[in-house]
Amino acid sequence: MAKSAYAKAGVDYTVMEPFKQAMIAAGKRTVTFPNKREVYIDSEVLHAHGAVFEYRGREPHMWCNTQEGLGNKNWIAEWMYQSAGNGRTYYEGIGIDVALMAINDVIAQGAMPVVFTDEVAVGDSAWFGDEKRAAALAESFYQVCKETGVALPAGESPALKYLLSSEPPVASAPSLSGCVTGIIAPKSRLITGKDLKPGDHIIAVASSGLHANGVSLVISCALRLKDQFLTMLPTGRTLGEEALIPTRSYVALVESLLEDGVPIRALLPGTGDGVGKLAYDKRPYTYRVHSWLPVPPLFSYFRDVLELPLVDCLKTFNWGAGYYVFVSKHDVDWVLKLGAQAGYLLADVGVVEDGNRQVVFEPDNIVLPPPGQ
Repeated sequence: MAKSAYAKAGVDYTVMEPFKQAMIAAGKRTVTFPNKREVYIDSEVLHAHGAVFEYRGREPHMWCNTQEGLGNKNWIAEWMYQSAGNGRTYYEGIGIDVALMAINDVIAQGAMPVVFTDEVAVGDSAWFGDEKRAAALAESFYQVCKETGVALPAGESPALKYLLSSEPPVASAPSLSGCVTGIIAPKSRLITGKDLKPGDHIIAVASSGLHANGVSLVISCALRLKDQFLTMLPTGRTLGEEALIPTRSYVALVESLLEDGVPIRALLPGTGDGVGKLAYDKRPYTYRVHSWLPVPPLFSYFRDVLELPLVDCLKTFNWGAGYYVFVSKHDVDWVLKLGAQAGYLLADVGVVEDGNRQVVFEPDNIVLPPPGQ
């Protein structure tokens, strides 16, 4: 059959349809996941023009919603798929990254995620034609929904020829983003951060690696190396493989703390601005960091081998801390115990003080300005 005029213009639904069906199939497998939080998806409108869901519990409740994008991380996956020559698509963890960029933000308010909707936007609909890659991405979305108790009832996959293009040598890479809705039930679980005060302790939670912040810097540095993303690291993995380790979910940790009634002062994802994000609050507080978690191998490579200035590392990468929990000093041991039981590595790394709004990183005697400075 000859291509339609629309297909010739760059939007070919015959190529896009298999990807859409793979995502629908993955989504159908997720619809019961939020039931444990007493949220139910109406399957009659599944993957139509939106998601319909309801809370059937008895608690006074609130809703939380956020939108996040993955950024450039899947560009590395595309580079590896084109260049590694081993048959892997490297999309096995990308859906996990996309969802957790938003999910890890939602839980900072004390909300438990229940519904996720995705957008996979490409510059050329031909990208959707790779069924192996489509299956890997769809499965990774399913896996993160299963882990976090979230349903994937709807999504969007536009071809945006006139808006999106990929930086060579990658031929095509989609822009990936998603929206997450979380429920706060009961309302008393709402965390605003207003209770944060001097004397509170900073508990850092170990990350799995890069997550999805600082990727542009990783790409820029990697492309200057002889073997680029195929550069071998001491871990026995390539730089590309190390960079593509999926983001960690902190849902189980936060849910455990909430269920046990820990009086949390504030929660903070370790995302943009690296360790400098600790000074997120606008009040004149100093965040004194006296100790730290193990630094992931990728970050050590950038500092020790590529000689990236440490201040740039600390203001760009999570440096091994993917999440922060702020609590009273009296609750530190409680949090450390619950975190360990939930399978996380946590450390009491610092304290909040009156003073200039900044982070004092004592392990390396560096003072970091707040985000955006």
